[in-house]
Amino acid sequence: MIEVRGLTKRYGDRVAVRDLTFTVRPGSVTGFLGPNGAGKSTTMRMIAGLDAPTAGTVSINGAHYRGARAPMAELGILLEAKAVHTSRSAFNHLLALAQTNGVPRRRVDEVIDLVGLREVAKKRVGGFSLGMGQRLGVASALLGDPQTVVLDEPVNGLDPEGILWVRNLLKGLAAEGRTVFVSSHLMSEMALTADHLIVVGRGRLMADTTVADFVAQASGTVVLVRSPHATELRDLLVGPDVTVTSAAAGQLEVHGLSAEQIGDVAWEHRLRIHELATQRASLEEAFMEMTRDAVEYHAHTTTETEAETLRRPVTSGDPR
Repeated sequence: MIEVRGLTKRYGDRVAVRDLTFTVRPGSVTGFLGPNGAGKSTTMRMIAGLDAPTAGTVSINGAHYRGARAPMAELGILLEAKAVHTSRSAFNHLLALAQTNGVPRRRVDEVIDLVGLREVAKKRVGGFSLGMGQRLGVASALLGDPQTVVLDEPVNGLDPEGILWVRNLLKGLAAEGRTVFVSSHLMSEMALTADHLIVVGRGRLMADTTVADFVAQASGTVVLVRSPHATELRDLLVGPDVTVTSAAAGQLEVHGLSAEQIGDVAWEHRLRIHELATQRASLEEAFMEMTRDAVEYHAHTTTETEAETLRRPVTSGDPR
């Protein structure tokens, strides 16, 4: 379990993390989301004991991580996969970590097989691809067979097979009763992997909820209805808190009623329904909606006029 209480981190006049409080519980995968500059990396570094908080506390499994007798058994963490001596082999890198942390040598072979690096275990890490480096980083995090796992962008650089492997790995660790805390910018993957979400923006907590509730809160309830009696049904559904729009003939979009409520109204008035489907925003859409005011950098969208100007050849005396 990870318990964060009133966590604040200042760098001079800049506040990277401001009064964060949340709990990451065992038995589920908790996603850690936020725009660039939201304070995610700083928070993870404080969880790992690499940065000292200006205020507040972090505990791992009920105690301060720095005081743990067997740190790698308490917390396995991946923050930067490239933080490896490039002239060492993958095996020797893991062996050095094992020998300095009291981890049995056999565990090195176990994690090498677990992450699929057996064929390249004796090769120098400097020649590894980004995906291979990520697998080695995951192996390092799992070396101590930890009760709590914290991974920053673990699928970065992985191919589809590797992404699926990480997804199943994280779910498997959670099913074993471990605490799993993972950050990612791949919203589609987080939607498939995470059960719970911690969302931050500009260093502040924005959401601490399940994936389903996060999406529902951000997108609201919209029900798509297809019926040969759409006009009649629309007149029956419209009310003070209900809006009904028609995107096409025989089709309605209803805001403010559930699919069950709409179905009951149609049944009571003997109106045929060909489709009745609750529409939800994707996790990405919900995330963008919630954090749009917390984004540190906004890209400028080029207009057609600006694009044409950029395409003009530069001539002598051109002010560009």
